[in-house]
Amino acid sequence: MKDETYYVIQKKDNVLGLVNVPIYLSSTYRQLEPGKPISYEYARTQNPTREIMEEIIAKIEGGKYGFLFSSGMSAIDTLLSILNPNDHILVDIDIYGGTYRILEKLYRKFNIHIEYADFTNLEELSKKINVNTRMLIVETISNPLLRTPNIEEISKIKKNAILVVDNTFATPYYIKPLEFGADIVVHSITKYLSGHSDIVMGAIILNNDKLAHDIKFYQNSKGGVPSPFDLFLLSRGLKTLHIRMEKHTQNASRISEFLKNHKNVSEVYYPGYSGMVSFRIKKDIIEFAKRLEIITLGESLGGVESLLNVPYYMTHASMPEEERAKRGITKNLVRLSVGIENIEDLIKDLENALL
Repeated sequence: MKDETYYVIQKKDNVLGLVNVPIYLSSTYRQLEPGKPISYEYARTQNPTREIMEEIIAKIEGGKYGFLFSSGMSAIDTLLSILNPNDHILVDIDIYGGTYRILEKLYRKFNIHIEYADFTNLEELSKKINVNTRMLIVETISNPLLRTPNIEEISKIKKNAILVVDNTFATPYYIKPLEFGADIVVHSITKYLSGHSDIVMGAIILNNDKLAHDIKFYQNSKGGVPSPFDLFLLSRGLKTLHIRMEKHTQNASRISEFLKNHKNVSEVYYPGYSGMVSFRIKKDIIEFAKRLEIITLGESLGGVESLLNVPYYMTHASMPEEERAKRGITKNLVRLSVGIENIEDLIKDLENALL
């Protein structure tokens, strides 16, 4: 993946020679006359730090437009705002619990017709796409079972629907969905793109001029934009993305092999890249989590530290019991975000917890 961070910063700044994105903290700007700002007018609408980082985030995904938000869910909410009543949308059955929650608790009452499908089964998916299908939502690596739907093949059968791909788990280091026929890419930047578990942010990247105009309108109207300091932290995190992703993948590969051979592990899910490994254990999940010393039990993923999540009780707890059962989200399913710590220490920690 080409490192666009320095390129964009240097292009924007040809006076001081900055190597880091500057933090612009002004919430408002002087106007020459009423309604005639010099360049910017109000920080919710425009901010120089955000402008730089939105260009960077677009470039690393190979897109024309990039928009940044105060959280991944703010990005999803803004994206769903382009829908109209009676629109039909198809969503992959294995999807982040927060996405499921906002669809079911908020957008279904707006008369959006939401249907779920197995996006790894192209025949089933194709049958469910109809003339009213406005949007398809899928993840490059699904959450929490880590499946890898074929984005290029899905794009061939989407008809007139907008194909939205959440690229949070894979990152543009491994795949750029726009190159495979996706219309819109979304990210929880909180995760791998930031990489240090210290900010909350989301992104939308796309090429379509009309859709970009609509997203910009909703971004400004809803106001869910990130702070300049958080944007600075993102610029720092992106500079090491390629190094971190290589180490995450090396460690996750080793851990997946260890788990496959462990007597107290019944199933292992690993997509072959990225730092995510899910598995089912034969032991009491509470006791297992308590025995961990290096790996932290907590929400989120993609940081330099290893984080363990039990989707049934944590990220997917908002799903009704029957929906979790339908998706294979059982009480013994573990989702592990493998960090960049010493691999022998991580394996020893899991070994002790699985005794």
